Amino acid sequence: MKRNQTKLAVQAQGCPGITVGAEPADLLPSPQFTTGDTTQLVVALVSIVVWRRFLSPLKDVPGPWLASVSRLWHLYYIVRGDQNLKLIELHDKHGHFVRIAHNEISVSHPEGIKRILLAPLTKAPWYKLLAIPDYRFQTPMSTTDPKKKAERSRHFAAGYTLTNLLQNEDAVDSVVDMFLAYLDNASQSRAPFDLDKYLTFTAFDVVGEMLFSKQFGFLREDRDVGSAIANGIALNIYAATMGFFRWVHVVLVGNPVMTKLGLLPMGHLYDTTVRALDERLDSRDSRFDCVAHWFKAIDKSPDQVKLRDVYAIATGAVGAGSDTVSGGLQAFVYYMIRHEDAWRRVRDEILVAQKTGGCKDRVVKFADAQKLVYLQACLKEALRMFGPVPMGLPRLAPKGGLTIGDRHFPEGTILSINPWVMHHSKEIWGEDARVFNPDRWLRGEKEVMVLERYFMPWGQGYNSCPGQNIAKMEMSKIAATLVRDYDIHQVDGKQEWQWKAYFTVVPHTWPCYIKKAEAEA
Repeated sequence: MKRNQTKLAVQAQGCPGITVGAEPADLLPSPQFTTGDTTQLVVALVSIVVWRRFLSPLKDVPGPWLASVSRLWHLYYIVRGDQNLKLIELHDKHGHFVRIAHNEISVSHPEGIKRILLAPLTKAPWYKLLAIPDYRFQTPMSTTDPKKKAERSRHFAAGYTLTNLLQNEDAVDSVVDMFLAYLDNASQSRAPFDLDKYLTFTAFDVVGEMLFSKQFGFLREDRDVGSAIANGIALNIYAATMGFFRWVHVVLVGNPVMTKLGLLPMGHLYDTTVRALDERLDSRDSRFDCVAHWFKAIDKSPDQVKLRDVYAIATGAVGAGSDTVSGGLQAFVYYMIRHEDAWRRVRDEILVAQKTGGCKDRVVKFADAQKLVYLQACLKEALRMFGPVPMGLPRLAPKGGLTIGDRHFPEGTILSINPWVMHHSKEIWGEDARVFNPDRWLRGEKEVMVLERYFMPWGQGYNSCPGQNIAKMEMSKIAATLVRDYDIHQVDGKQEWQWKAYFTVVPHTWPCYIKKAEAEA
């Protein structure tokens, strides 16, 4: 021991801070934070705040003070679940441009959609989080470069064409028929019915049929398979917030190691999809569903499309396709039963169609539902009033910046269009913008064409929802069938539904009474 101490003493000579005869552990330098270090940190933080608030090119854009210096303001309202309503309020107060983070501007200017979403602008980094379960699983939605996104989308587009989707309409009808059986039982029992839950079950099972030729089993088993729905809220919050801190997501969970271990925030959604896709791989000769088209893409372009890409896009399609359709259908029923005249007008429209042979199938055919002009107006208006996407759609101002109206934004500024803000703009929709009024869609052709420019429940431009044809088909068929065959009333007509606006917004907790409609004489 003495020899070791002597050796250490010799090695320590001329080395300040090392004690002669010290044990090895004592020789390791320990971090020391001095008053000077703390001062430097404070000065750095103050400098950032001063720059963002008083010196940034965005300093004069109105908005909350905290938003001008940090993303924290925006995150607070996302987690609170009412960012959409808060943004509407701020745009009412401040006008076309509202600063919602130190580097992001929410835009409601009528030129905004054309200048931001319809232009080939790079998507904001937030979208990169949508590579599920980890960064290897890139999809068109997670790809921020517009050219690369278009290339990825090209391989999968065939699965989403309406012509190909309609080949599976009978399979969709089999799912909806199971849903209708629950409605019939509720009508006979006269007991309160959780319409919200069963619409979500139906949406999930339809996605299963369209993608994998197999239902997930929500309706058949009358339960939340794999807790996919129960975990939806947590996943929604995670996706909406962690997109702003993707590096944290990648380090902690969005990496191959965590995927292999199965310790994922989106695990239930991913596992549900993987199980269905694994089974589908064992029967590649199944009905020509979406996955069949994607398998063809692998065969056609093996150097560009891998099986991992199919897993990635299928996971996104399941999550997006279930939430958006359930939310849209709930919005349709919710607003229609509060406007009984609208429900009656759609039923009368269906009765007229039946006189010429339409709308007579157990589940109304999509071709027949498309011809119901007033029904389609009601569906559009429900989606305008209560769109499934409460988040802004962010893009980066290009090289040289971007001018919208009389305002110029420098290169790199995040410019976002929020569907709820645009859909509730009195400047665009008139003084009744916050009122459910399907007749606005039945005005003159030119006026309706103008409104269509600002209608964006599925987004607009190169990044619009690829699965919107599935949603439109499913919603049209179910909505027409519901109105034709049932009378629906809330248990408590004064009770408003409940919802939180995170990544998507899906209402819940508004039980209804279901009654079979009386047959017309």
